Amino acid sequence: MKLKWFSPKGSEDDDHQSETVIEEKEVLLDSEELNGNKKGFFFRLKERLAKTRETLITRLDRLVLGKKEIDEDLLEELEEILITSDLGVMTTQALIDSVQQKVKRKELDNPERLKEFLQQEIHRFLDVPGKLIDFSQKPFIILVIGVNGVGKTTTIGKLAGRFQREGKKVLMVAGDTFRAAAGEQLEIWAERSGAEIIRQKEVSDPSAVVFDAVKAAKAREMDIVLIDTAGRLHTRVNLMEELKKIRRVIQKEIPDGPHKTLLILDATMGQNAISQARIFHEAMEINGIILTKLDGTAKGGIIVGICNELKIPIEYIGIGEKADDLQPFNPDEFVRALF
Repeated sequence: MKLKWFSPKGSEDDDHQSETVIEEKEVLLDSEELNGNKKGFFFRLKERLAKTRETLITRLDRLVLGKKEIDEDLLEELEEILITSDLGVMTTQALIDSVQQKVKRKELDNPERLKEFLQQEIHRFLDVPGKLIDFSQKPFIILVIGVNGVGKTTTIGKLAGRFQREGKKVLMVAGDTFRAAAGEQLEIWAERSGAEIIRQKEVSDPSAVVFDAVKAAKAREMDIVLIDTAGRLHTRVNLMEELKKIRRVIQKEIPDGPHKTLLILDATMGQNAISQARIFHEAMEINGIILTKLDGTAKGGIIVGICNELKIPIEYIGIGEKADDLQPFNPDEFVRALF
């Protein structure tokens, strides 16, 4: 199998095997990405959560307006608001139970304080501790998985740019051998970010591509390896087994790898995203989630259900197409922007 290794201009490759084709690329950086959006991420997040805020928060405000007490009728309406805001049945019930307990203990009797209490509870659900990237583990292997169309390849490109700007040596691996455009897309992101990329020259076994890439990353002392994979339905057993095979070949070279298995979820999928996450988690032991397309949906409440039901941390959220529209998830910021 022939692999193409694309290296930043001016790098040396004396120890690379003869079958590897080395090509130069320019590092193209968007000045807006480097200088930062003047509005700041928090303000953009607040703007782009407008649909979710209308679905959840505006309806909460209407619910408590003019109410004198928190009674059964109010709780029934609250339950409907939470479920239709895509928090999910389990998370909705947990919130309703918490409210009822507070009311019973007379710690919550004013409907106007209901919103504040829900804000605190939602923040508690979102605050799931995650595994930090340990740069002393070289290379730190990140396996990126998900169904078709959620933005895996684009997300990998954005992450590569972020890590490169932090001064890390990043290798992207085009492990999606079924979609030719995926490799081409990664090459464009490699040019923009200055990251290196390995992709297959022709259609081949993705696990073989990943195995060779991990070996090469060790030899070249890369800091981070970002592995793209083909989109797959979470209900297809054979495709899930293929992911397990990729994990096994990584472990042949790096026994404790992959260090992170990140699942990309599309926020517009609503409750189906939780079903996807649950099945992927059972198969691959996910330890982080990236939620994309939060800007175009009223279903942003799904983020609360994911954290509460699966106890998997949200690592990053995406609120647009630009590189700096993907940012680390901050529960404090998210709750403030939502409420």
